[in-house]
Amino acid sequence: MGGRMARKLVFDRLLFGVTVLLVGLGLVMVYSATSVLVSDSGMRNPLFIKQVLAALVGLGAMVGIMHLDYRWLRRPEVVYSVFAGTAALLIAVLSAPTLNNTKRWLFVGGVSIQPSELAKLALVLYLAYQIAKKRERLNHWSTLLPCGLATALLIGLILGGRDLGTAVLLLVPAFLMVFLAGLSWRYLAAGGLALLPVLALATWLDPYRVARLTNFLDPAADPTGGGFQGLQSLIAIGSGGVGGLGLGGSVQKLYFLPSPHADFVFAIVAEELGLIGAVGLVSLFAVFFWRGMRAGLRAPDDFGRYLAWGCTLLIVVQALIHVSVTLLLLPTTGVPLPFISHGGTSLITTLLACGLILNVSQHA
Repeated sequence: MGGRMARKLVFDRLLFGVTVLLVGLGLVMVYSATSVLVSDSGMRNPLFIKQVLAALVGLGAMVGIMHLDYRWLRRPEVVYSVFAGTAALLIAVLSAPTLNNTKRWLFVGGVSIQPSELAKLALVLYLAYQIAKKRERLNHWSTLLPCGLATALLIGLILGGRDLGTAVLLLVPAFLMVFLAGLSWRYLAAGGLALLPVLALATWLDPYRVARLTNFLDPAADPTGGGFQGLQSLIAIGSGGVGGLGLGGSVQKLYFLPSPHADFVFAIVAEELGLIGAVGLVSLFAVFFWRGMRAGLRAPDDFGRYLAWGCTLLIVVQALIHVSVTLLLLPTTGVPLPFISHGGTSLITTLLACGLILNVSQHA
């Protein structure tokens, strides 16, 4: 039995605990925000039941990924297959029915799938692969071109489904990943300046987006119309005070605040749990960010580093955007709060990302 014994792999227990705590809090808040849907006869809450099932599937997938070696994901056939499959789903969704002025969902056998959620992981995986493979040539066209084209393709397909919020959500982590990898400032600035007219055009060509922007700039000008969501969100947050109205005590979820279980769930958290609960939730995301970036920093290779950082940034940036929308710091985007908002594909994808971060953390 001579020789050194193999080191036992140990995942980041704090990160794992924060993830499970966020999932549990999310289930509680989804149940509370959708409690008005509970029937008097059977006490069934279909949205909550779907969220519980998604949580079980997602947690199972997360634990499964934790016990694999993340390095098999850097094989070219895996990276390109995941990317091509995701792009195919995004193309398929363009022919799907329009819901809430966007095309985000595919319906297969009564189950809804949101390909744009899968696109987040596909892009992080692809960028991590390209950065790790061409680390010394990051500022060369041989790296910039495939990274830029892949990002543009996924964002273009998502914009084709009229989902500007998710498109922006892909852009921010992508920029941060290449920034952390050491991309020259002049390329970052040029890319940002080139994107501004594209985003402006995408907004201007869609009256729905123009209305959202106008209502964001002056919600009080149309308090019962376009400014209704934002103002009701602020009312919910302000009503919570320091200690909150208690779980289930929200008034705004009673058909005042649209999508209280999804697009504005943070407002319900603040209303029911108060400033203490809202700050506590933000603190959990801060701890998640710390441990996720730490896992990447301690990764044994470049691929693991940027995979962990990309997944962490996806989740934290999305949380930041959601909270900013509920506080009227950003226009309404329809971006869910990771772990907390209702949405099966979103929760499962988020937990898949957590599984990858936890996997990398084992190899520190």
